[in-house]
Amino acid sequence: MTTMQFERGEANHIRIHVLPTKRFKTFAVSLYAGIPLKEELVTPTALTPFVLRRGTSSYPETTLFREQLEHMYGAGFGFDVYKRGNYQIITFRMDTINDSFVKAEDSLLEQSFAFLGEVVTRPLTEKGAFRASYVKAEKDNVRKKLESIINDKARYAAERCMEEMFKQDVYRLNPLGSREKLENITEQSLYQAYEQWLQQAHLDLYVVGDTSLEEVTSLVEEHFSLKRTSTPAYAHEKVEFEPREVNSVTERLNVNQGKLNMGLRTPITYGDDQYASALMYSGILGSYPHSKLFVNVREKASLAYYASSRYDGHKGLATIQSGIEIQNYEKALGIIKEQLESLRQGEISELEMSQTKAMIRNQLREMQDSAFEMIAYDFNRVLSGKDRPAEQLLEQVEAVTKQDIVDAAQTFHLDTIYFLTGQKEE
Repeated sequence: MTTMQFERGEANHIRIHVLPTKRFKTFAVSLYAGIPLKEELVTPTALTPFVLRRGTSSYPETTLFREQLEHMYGAGFGFDVYKRGNYQIITFRMDTINDSFVKAEDSLLEQSFAFLGEVVTRPLTEKGAFRASYVKAEKDNVRKKLESIINDKARYAAERCMEEMFKQDVYRLNPLGSREKLENITEQSLYQAYEQWLQQAHLDLYVVGDTSLEEVTSLVEEHFSLKRTSTPAYAHEKVEFEPREVNSVTERLNVNQGKLNMGLRTPITYGDDQYASALMYSGILGSYPHSKLFVNVREKASLAYYASSRYDGHKGLATIQSGIEIQNYEKALGIIKEQLESLRQGEISELEMSQTKAMIRNQLREMQDSAFEMIAYDFNRVLSGKDRPAEQLLEQVEAVTKQDIVDAAQTFHLDTIYFLTGQKEE
């Protein structure tokens, strides 16, 4: 695996991360803006990027906004709203072709920074607030996204499991906010929340492409004029919890297929030395087609339409999700629990070990072919405070033993069982 290092800097209280490389024909630009999850802020924060993408001072109409991207040889622009650990993150992305491949009069990288900087810092305003029609339209857009969750029963079950598991924790909050809070947002209140967000957010700007830290720093200074007084850093909190009696929740809706979701807590996070062992644990449990859940619950017992697990190293959380026939609940739950126990007992084959290491190895190597995936991987370092280059993680995974996985398995405690079932008793 080729070692490539990001170069670091800071300008206008924005952390800058640049990976100079000629491997890609485009410039990949990502701006991460993170704030602590808070019930009173999560909804206006989520709505903000939807309104920002509607218009800026120079491109007040959405058609003009899109035309400018076309003028930049079809540059890509987008954003995501999600949560990592106890933080709500908004990521803005731009993908712009390298100047050497086109005959552009002005630097396309500079044009990208001018565009992104204006989107984030110079939105269209009317009478000291966002344009009312844009806020109204985007409130409807976000409301529909929140309402659509109930139509995707697998996603709904996953969200509900987290709500039940983290009732006393901000992690229960949906990163898109809530419909109730959305109703009370006005163009004035949203603009005030935006100004506060711009002052307080943790800002990390990434660039991968044929450029330099010096050039990017100069572009940030020119196009991201912010009245910030500090560069906040993410708090790297140690995950602490007391294992409790398993919380079992059953919810009834008009569904034909049951959704059985489970949540487990662990103190092992991205910054811990046992992280590679936890990755291997989750991989053998349910992350891949050869994993125990897929093989034993879906294939051998034919009890699930799907069965998998996921490990969140920023929260110390593992989730299991499965779709089952409603009448098979007890059988499926029993076999899933057997897989958890088999890992605790060290019932792990050499084939499971080698296949899981191969899958993780392939994922880390394939990541090197995507600028945005390299950026996302490096952002883990910012969030966790742990510098673990991909090649180092690969070495750690290769060195994991069966006993390491058994040791990690002892730390995963079943916390919540959530079952979405039909309205009639089976």
